[in-house]
Amino acid sequence: MYYLIVFVLLFVAELFYFRIADRCNIIDKPNERSSHTKITLRGGGVIFYFGALAYFLISGFEYPCFILALTFVTFISFVDDVRSTSQKLRLLFHFSAMVLMFYQWGLFSLSWWWIIIALIICTGIINAYNFMDGINGITGGYSLVILGALAYINAEITQFVEPALIYTVLCSVLVFCFFNFRKKAKCFAGDVGSVSIAFILLFLIGKLIIQTEDFSWIILLVIYGVDSVLTIIHRLMLHENIGLPHRKHMYQLMANELKIPHVVVSLIYMAVQAVVIIGYIDCLDHGYIFLLCTVLLLSFIYIWFMRKFFRLHQNA
Repeated sequence: MYYLIVFVLLFVAELFYFRIADRCNIIDKPNERSSHTKITLRGGGVIFYFGALAYFLISGFEYPCFILALTFVTFISFVDDVRSTSQKLRLLFHFSAMVLMFYQWGLFSLSWWWIIIALIICTGIINAYNFMDGINGITGGYSLVILGALAYINAEITQFVEPALIYTVLCSVLVFCFFNFRKKAKCFAGDVGSVSIAFILLFLIGKLIIQTEDFSWIILLVIYGVDSVLTIIHRLMLHENIGLPHRKHMYQLMANELKIPHVVVSLIYMAVQAVVIIGYIDCLDHGYIFLLCTVLLLSFIYIWFMRKFFRLHQNA
């Protein structure tokens, strides 16, 4: 009953945001790098923040530093969705948020070089999640798979966080998927959505890694990771500015050049990540070996795909 009430309240909050976005003209206009063709409301992913905030208020203010950090990244990302902000300002907010999250993790009790490594990895994950948000359903669907896996791990393998946090955020993702995981999306996540859900998942996976002292749990993000890293390498080989928008991710080629429906592409990414997680949990005693083999296999698939189909993008 509790989660049903939360779901309904978040659903109403999303509808209320749509009215604000429509009145304030917070929209996404398609351009030559877009994978969509119609003007659509932007920023619907702000509901992820409200999901985490709902847990914070109901739990008696659990994880205050994390929620404050999430507020920082959500705020600056929403401002950037409405009006472009400077990179320095975004970095300032993101850096401040990272410091707060590291404090919530208890990371400052470790050596300084662990902080540097964590900062690099966390920044990369957040940017990768943001880059991968380009077609209907992919951000919401992929996040559902990860949150579902985290809920199972938390319940059956090792408890690393309060279960209600995962379930409440799950409610917010389900609300977003109702409006986005469809052929004609009612809204897009926007930077506010992709960055905030990335930050939430990062916090949860970080707590899991710290609890178990096992970094191989990063496999929960391996599909996005391989696609993002190899796409960056590919663009560097093409002598492109990797800071500029593009349509060279594997999922973009599937949706744009191969004309596979957005929802189908999103389901493929969800299914592959789900299979990887199930296999990993089944081989938990050999986590690092499984992670390495998975990365190599996915890399091979990515390279094969690009060698076969990238010419379609070049000829477009």
